[in-house]
Amino acid sequence: MSEKKTISFRSYIKWFWGLLLGGILSICLVFLFASWGVLGKLPTFEQLENPQNDLATEIISSDGKTIGKYYLKANRTPIKYKDLPDNLVKALVATEDERFYEHSGIDFRGLARAIAKLGKGGGASTITQQLAKNLFTKRASSNKIKRIIQKVKEWVIAVRLERQYTKKEIITMYLNTQDFIFNAVGIRSAARIYFGKEPKDLDLQESAIIVAMLKNPRQFNPNRKISKKKSLNRRNVVFAQMLKNGFITQQEKDSLQKLPLKIKFTPESHSDGLATYFREHLKKFLKDWAKKNPKADGELYDIYKDGLKVYVTIDSRMQQYAEEAMTEHMSNLQKYFFAEHKKNKNAPFYDIERDDIRKIINRAKTNSDRYKRMKAAGKSDKEIEKAFNTKTDMTVFSWKGDRDTVMTPYDSIRYYKYFLRSGLVSIEPQTGHIKAWVGGINNKHFKYEAVDQQKRQVGSTFKPFVYATAINQLKRSPCDKLPNTPYTIPKEKYGMDDDWTPKNAGNKYGGELTLQQALAKSVNVITARLIDEVSPINVARLAKSAGISTEFQANPSIALGAIDLTLLEMTSAYSTFANKGMRVTPIFITQIEDKNGTVLETFVPKTKEVLSEESAYVALNLMEGVTKFGSGARLRSKYTRPKFITGYPYEFNNAIAGKTGTTQNQSDGWFMGTVPNLTTGVWTGGEDRSIHFVGLDKGGGASMSLPTWAIFMRKCYADKSLKISKADFEEPSDLSINVDCKKHEEKKDEKKDAEKVQNADDF
Repeated sequence: MSEKKTISFRSYIKWFWGLLLGGILSICLVFLFASWGVLGKLPTFEQLENPQNDLATEIISSDGKTIGKYYLKANRTPIKYKDLPDNLVKALVATEDERFYEHSGIDFRGLARAIAKLGKGGGASTITQQLAKNLFTKRASSNKIKRIIQKVKEWVIAVRLERQYTKKEIITMYLNTQDFIFNAVGIRSAARIYFGKEPKDLDLQESAIIVAMLKNPRQFNPNRKISKKKSLNRRNVVFAQMLKNGFITQQEKDSLQKLPLKIKFTPESHSDGLATYFREHLKKFLKDWAKKNPKADGELYDIYKDGLKVYVTIDSRMQQYAEEAMTEHMSNLQKYFFAEHKKNKNAPFYDIERDDIRKIINRAKTNSDRYKRMKAAGKSDKEIEKAFNTKTDMTVFSWKGDRDTVMTPYDSIRYYKYFLRSGLVSIEPQTGHIKAWVGGINNKHFKYEAVDQQKRQVGSTFKPFVYATAINQLKRSPCDKLPNTPYTIPKEKYGMDDDWTPKNAGNKYGGELTLQQALAKSVNVITARLIDEVSPINVARLAKSAGISTEFQANPSIALGAIDLTLLEMTSAYSTFANKGMRVTPIFITQIEDKNGTVLETFVPKTKEVLSEESAYVALNLMEGVTKFGSGARLRSKYTRPKFITGYPYEFNNAIAGKTGTTQNQSDGWFMGTVPNLTTGVWTGGEDRSIHFVGLDKGGGASMSLPTWAIFMRKCYADKSLKISKADFEEPSDLSINVDCKKHEEKKDEKKDAEKVQNADDF
């Protein structure tokens, strides 16, 4: 070999080593510059220690179930490593990062393979790098240079994360920050939304589906028709990787891969899931609470990102039963309402002029979101009117599910007016805990809620307060008799404009009735006599002490319920009877915690005595008559009734105190019912008072609202874990008022016989 060739070869060697060392040095410098922040800002030590993520506020029921969350962008609720099933961790490591427990953030073997195969043999991104990307780097850039710089920053952050956290913590953080779409951010939300369960309860197949989505949550999503096949194939790849890494056997892998793709999709948007109306009510309360209870540094809590835990009194089981009961009855009742209005030219309105109908429709227009948006955009009245008369695509509510249609916004207003509305609230009398809250038939389409927002005329459901006042003041017995004859209260007595002469339903009068019979049959003239005996002021005072917070004038007409109140007020007041005369203020929150579990506030109800225990018991005895032989007697019937009475026969045989209520023209139908440890109220009616059934058979409280109560209670009784009482109301030990009317009559006869004997002796 010549000297010239030797020099040339040596120069090539020098160039090779120079390039190699220079390349290594350049890479080292790039990493060094990246770590110094020259290539862009990196997270500080404090940020690594406490990565900032928006955390959803979680609503937790009294039986420990998450019934909803508040969030803006991220429906994220972090969990701990101990809450992750072992099969999920194994599936994750086997599929996403086989050498996770061996490397320190960067898998150099995987990186070399990716470079050699130009990325065709799979990526080299470790779980730690993916976590770094989720936490601290922006969305991948399409610019190659920027993407390389971003990748380098991810490597640096990954190494720092490995120094800062344990492997278990990295896995937990990664799964807590991953976006699985459909409002499922983090493993907790993903498990609940895709499978309706907590992460710890995921089986191997479900865990594999979750891991399969990590590659691309949209492309491999099991809930999208277009990606179901890809999701299945990717899930089977997860099983193959688990076999390769020794986590499952060949037999297990083969049998698992044969299973069909199966999910239980349970969306968690703000208008889906349990207790949607209650969650809206709670949200308003929490926003007010946050203003009054700032953090130590003066900053206000943000319910959308501070990860609060709100423990509520709602029982998820009872809430489910209440919503099911309402759906069962209202979907059935609506069919008969539609049928009745087929020949009504002003449908769904009755007893109203065309001009009044136009006013109602126009008021609904100006209250609509469409109108408000157009007004805010500066549209003229003419432009808005044209838009409301132009047909457009829309999705509307039906009891068979949302349906797509084409109609004008004006037509949609009238369409929604056809639907009867309803509300239900259930309270535990002894604690004041609200156990179920159903504000309407569908929160997505009907926002105005009927529990605490709406006030409607209460009708005969107010009568028990008149009777209770008479019992409390005058020691009236359910067996006392009063004449069932017309009764007039002169205007001068209470400063009225006119004399007041109420009428009985059907103008039926005659004879005498016991108070128990009078309340059971809702006899107006006897209630009028009673309120005149005790005075309207005393009745109003008792009602307000029992829980009625709305201000109203204490005139005689309140005896027949001529006042507008909320369903929550009425149910709360009825709870006082069941709690032996003790008023317990209703509450719906027991505790609020911050994201670290620190208790921020606990809530306890206020109590006060409203009635004596004896008076409360006698009032309950009166109301039991309603469900035994009055307007609520169908609760005990064993016979099939008309088809519009949903769920018949009910066949209750336990103690139930209750009262129906029906207002003028059947605009409102009420049923208030209580057992010893649960008081539940139901209201049903149209959005406007001119929307109603024609007759009492379908339009009375016993037909519109009682069935929902009955179905709900039947479901509650079937669930033995709820321990809803079937016992009698507890009789006071010192009861002095006679409630046994049979014995009462016998004593009266004995007294008469004694008087006859005395008279004979005197003669």
